[in-house]
Amino acid sequence: MWKTILRRVLIMIPQLILLSILVFILAKMMPGDPFTGLITPQTDPAQIAHLKAAAGLNDPWWTQYFHWVVNMFHGDLGQSYTYKRAVTGLIGERAVNTFWLALLTVVISYGIAIPFGVIAGRYEDTLRDKSIQLYTFVLLAMPSFVFYLFGLVVFGYVLQWFPTSGYVSLNADPGTIGYWGSRLYHMILPALVGGLVSTSGTIQYLRAGVIDNTNEDFVRTARSKGVPERVVFNRHILRNSLLPIAAFLGNSITGLLGGSIYVETIFSYQGMGQLFVSSITANDYSVITALTLLFGFLTLLGNLLSDIIMSIVDPRVRVE
Repeated sequence: MWKTILRRVLIMIPQLILLSILVFILAKMMPGDPFTGLITPQTDPAQIAHLKAAAGLNDPWWTQYFHWVVNMFHGDLGQSYTYKRAVTGLIGERAVNTFWLALLTVVISYGIAIPFGVIAGRYEDTLRDKSIQLYTFVLLAMPSFVFYLFGLVVFGYVLQWFPTSGYVSLNADPGTIGYWGSRLYHMILPALVGGLVSTSGTIQYLRAGVIDNTNEDFVRTARSKGVPERVVFNRHILRNSLLPIAAFLGNSITGLLGGSIYVETIFSYQGMGQLFVSSITANDYSVITALTLLFGFLTLLGNLLSDIIMSIVDPRVRVE
């Protein structure tokens, strides 16, 4: 297993280098620059030119890229032109909010998807299976942002069960029990709708896995030997059906850590997804490049975690 992990880590190094170059070049190809919003009929062009030169925007792209990489290894991702502060600290604060939201979303998603998938697969073509299938088809057919807006309107505005924006109450004192309770209260609705949307794929995979494994030869052999049905299902059918779900776990976690743009934007939740959207709108290159590179790294990390999880739960996939 350690050889597998080491090999995957070594493969990630050139991938990250190529990713950083592409991200930096694409960011520079975006129309405008961080100082475009400062231009008015009364603005002195010489002042804007001086600001661009001081920021190094007139240097060749490879020079700018080199300075960016060197500073990045020193923990300096530059300054946000919009928020007037260090990008590292800004992303760090938003990453904490996104982490807790992602964690709660994963718990809700798997807490719903696994029982539903098992029930649908075990009781194929029954009313329970058809009801769960209808539920997944509705989620698959409905665009995710429509479902988020529906949840916001119904539970936030009509029933007024949950807050409709923010990540904590303005009058909450940091460090107190009330503060953490307020943060949890603000996370419940976005995590719930995000978790429900992400259950459909897991349910379908698990249902298909349970049905396929039920008809395998090793299951028939176990039953012919008189093994109790509960043991046959738990040890043979369910265990093998959960393998594909375990493979997706790494990507699910890191994907949510990247921040759900729809959820965080619709619910005005101050996470990395919302920060990414606002940075694109404001042409904040420092934040855009840092977040895009971080999202790419999280994708590669998710693939690595999935391989590690699969090598733990299924020794057959280990590369020696």
